[in-house]
Amino acid sequence: MVTVMRNNAADRDAPVRAHATRELILTAAERLFAEHGILAVSNRQVSEAAGQGNNTAVGYHFGTKTDLVRAIARKHSAAIEERRQWRLTEIGESADLRDWLDCLVRPLAEHLAALGSPTWYARFAEQAMADPTLRPIVVEESLSSPSLARIVEGLQQRLPDLPPEAAAERSDMTRTLLVHLTAERERALAEKTTTPRSDWNDAATGLIDALIGLWQAPVTASPNERKKRR
Repeated sequence: MVTVMRNNAADRDAPVRAHATRELILTAAERLFAEHGILAVSNRQVSEAAGQGNNTAVGYHFGTKTDLVRAIARKHSAAIEERRQWRLTEIGESADLRDWLDCLVRPLAEHLAALGSPTWYARFAEQAMADPTLRPIVVEESLSSPSLARIVEGLQQRLPDLPPEAAAERSDMTRTLLVHLTAERERALAEKTTTPRSDWNDAATGLIDALIGLWQAPVTASPNERKKRR
């Protein structure tokens, strides 16, 4: 009877233990990927860093390294999405371009600030975006975000005279700045070197200031377009 009760208790605790193990693996993988590069880190190294005696723990809980990268991206994107949705509700149909860029930038900065110190997510995202085989995973997670789709729509509505090709180009520039500047700040904080801004909130403000200038910059017509106008 005692043995049966112990077995039942163990069965009930199994999902809790599995969840705890998955979280340890996610944290260890994110740190190692951020510090050493995704391709340079093996599943075995991740398992060891997560304190798992079984070196196949990553494969058991997540599958391939690609699946592990997706799980890390999804874990953070869900928290950031919640913050963006809240800000979108707050601004409603604001006519101010800054409000829409604020919805884009500040939730990520707030998320990184809330994680405490040190953090690894920004550098992990930078590594994933630089890898041609992993980049589609991060992009896919972003494109599935309802809040991002609404922000892009809001930006276009605030700048109706901006040609579609220029809007697409500036969207790419915005994503590049967001990924690399947050990663650079995170790296500087980890290395305890000087940063231009005092905290994540202030860093978000600086980036938003720059993006306002980027999105409102004049568009120079191409030579072919100038010829057509003559």
